Amino acid sequence: MKTIIRPFCGHRTSSAAWAERLTGLDCSIRDVDLYTLDAALLGSADALLIGMHMDQRFLQANTALLDDYVAAGGRVVISGHIAHPFLTGLSPVQPLGGGIADLTVSRAAPHPIWDGVALDDLTFRRGVAGFYGHAWHSPPEGATVIHTLGPDARPLDFIYRVGRGEVLMHGGNDLWSFGGDDSTRRLLPQLIAWLVEARP
Repeated sequence: MKTIIRPFCGHRTSSAAWAERLTGLDCSIRDVDLYTLDAALLGSADALLIGMHMDQRFLQANTALLDDYVAAGGRVVISGHIAHPFLTGLSPVQPLGGGIADLTVSRAAPHPIWDGVALDDLTFRRGVAGFYGHAWHSPPEGATVIHTLGPDARPLDFIYRVGRGEVLMHGGNDLWSFGGDDSTRRLLPQLIAWLVEARP
């Protein structure tokens, strides 16, 4: 069984409500205090979910630890706006313009996490644009860009390799938080399925 660690920072979170949506996936989700992060904890994890409300200064102070984890084959999913880059390949958040056109999500490459997820459901939530993403980050060389924003195709979702591992960067609200009555409900189970799949 694969173990996915989801740190919390300050306010304790629980992934228990995910159980029904993850039925059939051979994994367990552990909610742990971010400040207990160390090599032993990472050694027990097949993947990490780092949300948008984490202490990035603490994470940045542990860049070497996180880099080593990914290089050894770990997978990390990061959501939010990066103010203090804490992994090799991350860069600070960049603002967008103010129009709705700048918030329109386009798909640059297919990926199983977003299989069957409609672009309109990413762009709009209850008729309002920008919940999925309203800023962007420069990807490192060699990254695969999955989604972009606006006519200038600013990168929103991208995946890149560090050693034997992978980093998925989503520059918006926590990728696992989407789960309404539209196609974004597919994101959580498909994300977790990707994290636990066999790796070459």
